[in-house]
Amino acid sequence: MITEKSFTLLLSMPGGSEWILLIMIVLLLFGGKKIPELMRGIGKGMREFKDAKDQVSTEIEKGMQENAVVTPETVIPAQAK
Repeated sequence: MITEKSFTLLLSMPGGSEWILLIMIVLLLFGGKKIPELMRGIGKGMREFKDAKDQVSTEIEKGMQENAVVTPETVIPAQAK
């Protein structure tokens, strides 16, 4: 059963001939020499974003570990022998 959301998604995805047209437009706009530079720039941007995301997540984890306070409810009492 195709829902309205999946139908809209199917219509929005480019097909084979549309991809070829998009590639030809990119080649015309940027030229063959500029495309590798463009891809390098995109790769660097993605790498920097990933590194920043990882750094923020490690800082959050460190902050959570530093702020962890042992309360009487979190301590498990020793069982009597």
